Amino acid sequence: MAWKLSMSRLASLPRIAAAAMAAAAVFCLFELSGKPPGMLSNPPELRAKNHTLSLTLQAGITKSGKNSFYFDGQPNAPTLRLSPGDQLKINYINDLPAKPQESCAITPCMDMTNLHFHGLTVSPDAPQDDVLDMMAMPGQSLRYTLQIPQDHPPGLYWYHTHPHGESYRQALDGMSGALVIEGIASYFPPLVGLPERVLVVRGRSIVNDPQSADLKHRVELSSDICGAEPETPEEIFTVNGSVPPQIEIAPGERQFWRLVNASADRYLDLQLEGQPFEIVAMDGMPIALHDPNHGTRIVDHVLLPPAGRLEAIVTGPSAGIPKRLISRSVDTGPDGDPNPAMALADIVSRSSAGAKSRISESPLKPALKNLDLAAEEKAPPRFIVTFTEDKQGFYINGEKFTHDAAPMVRTKVGSFQHWRIVNATGELHPMHIHQVHFLAYAENDKPIASPVWLDTVNVPYGGSVDVIMDFTDPVIRGMSVFHCHLLNHEDKGMMAKILFQ
Repeated sequence: MAWKLSMSRLASLPRIAAAAMAAAAVFCLFELSGKPPGMLSNPPELRAKNHTLSLTLQAGITKSGKNSFYFDGQPNAPTLRLSPGDQLKINYINDLPAKPQESCAITPCMDMTNLHFHGLTVSPDAPQDDVLDMMAMPGQSLRYTLQIPQDHPPGLYWYHTHPHGESYRQALDGMSGALVIEGIASYFPPLVGLPERVLVVRGRSIVNDPQSADLKHRVELSSDICGAEPETPEEIFTVNGSVPPQIEIAPGERQFWRLVNASADRYLDLQLEGQPFEIVAMDGMPIALHDPNHGTRIVDHVLLPPAGRLEAIVTGPSAGIPKRLISRSVDTGPDGDPNPAMALADIVSRSSAGAKSRISESPLKPALKNLDLAAEEKAPPRFIVTFTEDKQGFYINGEKFTHDAAPMVRTKVGSFQHWRIVNATGELHPMHIHQVHFLAYAENDKPIASPVWLDTVNVPYGGSVDVIMDFTDPVIRGMSVFHCHLLNHEDKGMMAKILFQ
């Protein structure tokens, strides 16, 4: 029986299934015509040597006037690969123009920038994952030195810019990249030897894009947008920069896919037509870390909010049967933006298995955590986060974020805490907290059948989610933040400070 993630249990979410899986299913997708731009390849990658990974990363402008990361003079974002105990050193140079070429959520735009290392359990203080005080104006640079803890969970993380007021614009332009902490095979040994794919899915604005008609056609954008939203969609999805690429997999071949939703404000409801996902990890957290008796979970689709990550085994479909990786349409609420169904990639068959990158054996010893959180789950919430919005902006507990604000909540390191996130608006909001993972165990006051550990959780509109925050890591001390990961909302105020003491 397929297990469906609790994040996707939205009462009004339209269900789209592959014709091979359900004859009565209704697709809001057009048939593909024409050839996609090419085969999918993993992003360029950098690996730690002698327990250190050092690089220079620049923020600059492309020929088309978009913000971009530059590495080795080219506009790309390499995948960073480290192991627990390694050190990451980044010299981040702001080469953006002093006069911004694009608009942003809060004026005046200043082309300021910094980095956030999403999901990593590292210090929120400088020179590590500090998004509050580390900020580079045009012509300035920042030097990051992150120490990856020896017991850091292996999995998929990512890095992106986080300048409050300008995050949405920079993320939409693609200033993001994948970050892998090695060793996941120590939690699920059957991964050893499997071909590995890294898929960075980003949103691409098609507003005023002269190629918009062709791009819509390539992704088979539905004319009725599946949810009958009245607005015209403003974005499409790219996978490793392509629209849409082909993914090669031999019939019956098992591959390990690591996928991040790096879009600024769009949901992915992922489905591989005719094939299930065998989930190994979510948001960088191996399933087996907290549930060693059930190292994977089988699902037919997965809802990934912006910033969510999926690591799963997929199996190549039978030859001669066209298949696609699609994002099903998502009902974002009466006040939400259109989030229609579209094709992300075409699955194409090859005669034999093969890939450049494969999962290696890991010398790491799994740090399994058998936790009994029943008492905390039953206790009243220690803190309630309430999302609201109006024409003037977006709020947490009635307050807009300001740089000089006091921490909204203080917590002593060493405890697990029950938090409730309430969405008092008419649209979806994904809640993310820096440095911390949590167990999402109830939605709309009903227990979640198969709860998972996350760092970003979807909160249904007009509803709530209950989570158990893990504040036990002694490394995480200092001032940090939690916020809505629809970055346009975060830019306009939906963020607050938390002080780890």
